[in-house]
This record gives sequence, structure tokens and C-alpha cells, in this order.
Amino acid sequence: MTLLQVKNLVVEFPSRHGTLRAIDDISFDIAPGEILGVVGESGAGKSLTGAAIIGLLEPPGRIAGGQILLEGQRIDNLGFDAMRHIRGRRIGAIFQDPLTSLNPLNTVGAQLMETILAHLPVSRKEARERAVSLLQDTGIPAAAERLDHYPHQFSGGMRQRVVIALALAAEPKLIVADEPTTALDVSIQAQIILLLKNICKQRGAAVMLITHDMGVIAETCDRVAVLYAGRIAEIGPVHEVINHPAHPYTVGLMGAIPDITKEVERLSQIDGAMPRLNAIPTGCAFNPRCPKTFDKCKTVRPDLMSAGATRAACWLHEGAPR
Repeated sequence: MTLLQVKNLVVEFPSRHGTLRAIDDISFDIAPGEILGVVGESGAGKSLTGAAIIGLLEPPGRIAGGQILLEGQRIDNLGFDAMRHIRGRRIGAIFQDPLTSLNPLNTVGAQLMETILAHLPVSRKEARERAVSLLQDTGIPAAAERLDHYPHQFSGGMRQRVVIALALAAEPKLIVADEPTTALDVSIQAQIILLLKNICKQRGAAVMLITHDMGVIAETCDRVAVLYAGRIAEIGPVHEVINHPAHPYTVGLMGAIPDITKEVERLSQIDGAMPRLNAIPTGCAFNPRCPKTFDKCKTVRPDLMSAGATRAACWLHEGAPR
């Protein structure tokens, strides 16, 4: 069973110099209770994919092709009001900076209750009880007292827990978490990751976890999609992608992670940089940086193809058994 289906998604930005294609024909799905990691360098299209799914693309960005289906219902063509009912009720969102997700002028209790009352048929008393329960579930001590505190009275890690509670307030089936641990120190990161995993188990919610941290991916996710220049370079079970990467870009990403068991003078790196949207090369977008490129890579763009236990958009795997 599939909870979320993204089919051939295209996101474009019209500009004076022509239309820039930021997301170029990507497809994936997420099952209930599954955590899908979406990883890649800055500018790969991770956050844009998440924004397209929750209906929060910044103008002039627009979905120019493809479909997004939630539990079989198409949601990419809904109007603003219809999408607002889905956002919060069926899709929760966790953003990178908890301070921008919370209203500094309202108590966290008021913000939680507002979301609960907007989406669930409960009384104010029941909404308050549910808000206390959510804060307890996300590991905030003395939840009943903290309900009347303002965002600035919480530490960064505690604020992120409040944001997670807010995302869970209406019991959504899907949570889009965009870099939820980036602004936090490592010990708090581990707590937030554990919290997300437990929520998936207990509530059967699916999570799309957007990050550039392969450590977070390895610790949290069931499957991972590696994005490069607005396309999926590789997708598959997380342990396969990490231990046996099939795309040269994924190999480079994994090689750039320090190994504490080896002594090396220099960390390996991927030469060059992600291409700008108005200068994406023909053929495989990664070909100018790829150590294994050959003639076909420079002229014909590869689609995802079978590459052992994963699928990779790379001509090295052409003709591999399916």
C-alpha cells in the first residue's frame, strides 16, 4: 500500500531569461510507517520537492508537470483553501528553524490548540488536554505548565519538540520534515531522530526526511533518495545505498564522510560544484564532475535503472539484470 505517490514531478521558475527547471521529472512513493530520506547538496531540489508536496511553493515557482497523490487523491491541482485543510490535517510539516515556525506573540499552548480546533471536532477543554498530551509525547517535562509559556522561553531543542508536537496535532498520515535537526547540537539531534522514529512506529505515520546529513539518514531512514540537480540520482534501501552506492555521485558523497577507523591526511571530495539551473549540462547532469564519465554520459540523459539492490540514473548500469 502506498501513502504518497509523486509521479514525474516538474517544478519550474519563469524568469526574464526563460523558464528554469528546478525539479525535473522525479518520481517516488512512501508507504505508511516508512521514513524516506531525501539527501543531496544545497541546490539539489530537496526542500523544493517538500514544498511542492505541502503546497507551499514560493511564487513564481509552480508545478509544471506530473502528479502528487495522497492516499490515491490527487493534491497538486487543489486550490489554496482545499490545500490548507489537507495541510495540518493529513500532512504535517516540520521546518529547519523552529523560531520561524512559531508565533512569538502566542503561547505554545494557544498555537497547539488553534491547530487542534481547526482540524478536529473537539471542545476547547479537550483541545487543551490533547495539547498537554502532545507536549508529553514529544518529551517536554512539566507539559501542563509549559503550555502557557512563549517560544522564547524554550531552548532550541525544546522549541523543535514543540514544532513536532504542532506537526502531529491533527494526527496527519504524512510528515514532511525539512532539515529538522540542522540547527541543533549533536546530542539533541539524536533525541529528535529517536522521537521521529518512535512517532512513525506508534502512529503509523510516514515521514519524508529532507537533510544533507548522511549520518542522520543512516540512523533514521528505511529508504533514501539521492538528489542531484533536480533529479533522482539513486534510490533504494538505506543500508544498500550507504554500503554499496551504485551512482558515482553517491559514491562521492559516501567517500566524503570521515571514517574514524582510518587515518587519512585529506578527506576525499567531489571536484566542482552543483550546476546552476540555467547551465545544466546535456546528458547526465553529473558528467562534468564524474570520474567514470564516457561519451554517452555527455549526450544522453539516463533514467533510473536497476543497479543491484538499488536503482541509479547512470549509464554504467545499462543492461544490468532487472
